[in-house]
Amino acid sequence: MNTEKTLQPYNGYAATIVGIIALVGIAISGATEQTVILICCILLFIFAVKGLVIVSPNSAKVLLLFGKYAGSINQNGLFWINPLYLRVSLSLKARNFESEKIKVNDKMGNPVLISVILVWRIKDTFKATFEVNNYDQFVRIQTDSAVRKLAGSFPYDHFEDERATITLSTNFDDINNALETEITERLEMAGIEVVEARIGYLAYAPEIAHSMLRRQQASAIVAARHKIVEGAVGMVESALKLLSEKEIINLDEERKAAMVSNLMVVLCGDRETQPVVNTGSLYQ
Repeated sequence: MNTEKTLQPYNGYAATIVGIIALVGIAISGATEQTVILICCILLFIFAVKGLVIVSPNSAKVLLLFGKYAGSINQNGLFWINPLYLRVSLSLKARNFESEKIKVNDKMGNPVLISVILVWRIKDTFKATFEVNNYDQFVRIQTDSAVRKLAGSFPYDHFEDERATITLSTNFDDINNALETEITERLEMAGIEVVEARIGYLAYAPEIAHSMLRRQQASAIVAARHKIVEGAVGMVESALKLLSEKEIINLDEERKAAMVSNLMVVLCGDRETQPVVNTGSLYQ
């Protein structure tokens, strides 16, 4: 037996009625001094009351008979079972667990801070009770281990690995699915069902956060400059083409180079340009 077995208990209300009848019998036999009947009624009352068990919604009772697993009661209500059963109560409600922020290295070796939010509940009462020593602590430790493995399997972003298809900071759905799969495999032996697993916090560790921010800013500036240069080249090309087609002015190669240089300065500069009026000839 390495999995849950559902036990069908008896009706608890019938046992309650028997206990009430036995209690009345105790009172009558005690008044009439009928010792044998009194003893039988006392034993019947103890037997009926001792076997009563109440199971609340989203709860379960694991039953043991002299150390042997007898079964589990998952339905809620008032029941009667063997009074000799040892009862272990378990909650089947969904539980929310948020891990602490832990420092791990991503695939590229950069230290990052990461935490996970996990929603879980007990699916197999036998495994949760007997396969692990403490299922609540087991969930915490295995979740921590799964997060460390996940963080070491992917880079933080595309700046470190441009060929990466999945990164921790961009592909949230893929990362959360991978995390949920990893945790599910680890908690299977404890009879735990993973309802949801997702990254709750993700950031570079403080010792490298400033450097990484400057790197990202520099990359953004380079990308913006690249776009500006592309647009400026297109505008200069259009200007020269229009001047040539409409024969507004004929420029030699030297003047074209000077015009291109001036236009590129105006279009690509990060400050406003100051106009200069040339009162001489074109070549002065």
